[in-house]
Amino acid sequence: MGRAFVYVILGGGVAAGYAALEFTKKGVSHGELCIISEEPFLARKVAPYERPALSKGFLLPEAPARLPAFHTCVGANEERLTPKWYKEHGIELILGTRVKSADVRRKTLLTAAGETISYKYLIIATGARALRLEEFGVSGSDAENVCYLRDLADATRLADVMQTSTGGNAVVIGGGYIGMEVAASLVINKINVSMVFPEPHCMGRLFTPKIASYYEEFYKAKGVNFVKGTVLSSFVFDEDGKVTGVNLKDGTDLPADLVVVGIGIRPNTSLFEGQLTLEKGGIKVNSRLQTSNSSVYAVGDVASFPVKIFGESRRLEHVDAARKSARHAVAAIMEPDTTPEFDYLPFFYSRVFSFSWQFYGDNLGEVIYFGDFSGPSFGAYWVHKGHLVGSFLEGGSKEEYEAIAKVTRLKPAVDDLSELERQGLGFVVALSEKLPVAPVINVGGSMSTVVLEKPLYAWHATAGVVVAASIAAFAYWYGRRRRRW
Repeated sequence: MGRAFVYVILGGGVAAGYAALEFTKKGVSHGELCIISEEPFLARKVAPYERPALSKGFLLPEAPARLPAFHTCVGANEERLTPKWYKEHGIELILGTRVKSADVRRKTLLTAAGETISYKYLIIATGARALRLEEFGVSGSDAENVCYLRDLADATRLADVMQTSTGGNAVVIGGGYIGMEVAASLVINKINVSMVFPEPHCMGRLFTPKIASYYEEFYKAKGVNFVKGTVLSSFVFDEDGKVTGVNLKDGTDLPADLVVVGIGIRPNTSLFEGQLTLEKGGIKVNSRLQTSNSSVYAVGDVASFPVKIFGESRRLEHVDAARKSARHAVAAIMEPDTTPEFDYLPFFYSRVFSFSWQFYGDNLGEVIYFGDFSGPSFGAYWVHKGHLVGSFLEGGSKEEYEAIAKVTRLKPAVDDLSELERQGLGFVVALSEKLPVAPVINVGGSMSTVVLEKPLYAWHATAGVVVAASIAAFAYWYGRRRRRW
């Protein structure tokens, strides 16, 4: 028993939905494309949806977000891809189905039900799974009030437990994205929150201590208790197996009516180990999102891809990378001769309470702060080896966020840090208005960047002309001599 398709997307998360929309834009024919998704949700089978909603709108106490409202691709203000949409476009949804083995040489997938599905092109969009406490030697994940948050079933379970915990105590294990966003939702639901994490401050992979302290102080004002520098060691259970308390390694004991665990993820690569080249925990791809097998592409959390602005490969765990890599892989498959290399500017964001921040680039080098840290808007630049490589902004306007993105991509030279600090946000705003936008070009493994010689006045017309000419020359040269895999 088997079926054959020209294109198969393995995985039913955010990337799958965006890839499907791109396939339709590129003219895929009815019956050529299928999506295989294992994700279960009670007795329902779920088409791809916007996963960020699970830690935000889905957990609100009033008018919470529910499907079909957040099916892809509403996150990019495009069509909402309901199951009806897939049917109308001739896309087969094979949902609630686990693939137990893959053979990339034979171009086949074998499902747990024994069906063989063959393909001409495969896009791996398997994403990642949430790390479990048991992997760190702590048991108790199966307790009814211990929750994770990775898929719709997790979010539904968490929302149900939250409803019975109003006025009670929640312990959030982890100080990253999930921890911070879920903690905010718990507070909004009138639940007392303690956050536990081993790092010295929240969002340790991205925030500096100064940026983190701004958000931590606000959370504290909302009643959140931060317990830093320690980890969970064990749970306290009642006679029914429900968690009633949390024991920490530093000896602290916390009462708990609800525990939420957000301690990281691990890419789902097991089906392809030994068949495709792996790198940095994910599946290695080139700048066309193509794996070591020319018929197989990988996107989203599972892909380790070249980030041209850094001159190295990275695996980025964020919805923006999933959306954009999925679309680019489809373009590379359908229009290989006209699709350029994937040139992605790393981007992270979050919206909790009244906050809204965006980060672009890399948090490497010396940090220059600007704005009013006692007010609603502030930010930071990262300068490494004389170039601005990262930008962070809280409370910005649409135009200001666009400005920091454009300028960070250009990696302008910075000769005077004090002048950069003095100009603050005005530096990127003025520069973005005066200079052309063009991708940073990777030549022979070294980074070619836009250089603004001292002084740093963004409105200097001569610098603008020189930059434009330089970029045009590099673009012409690079277009003729583009490196391949």
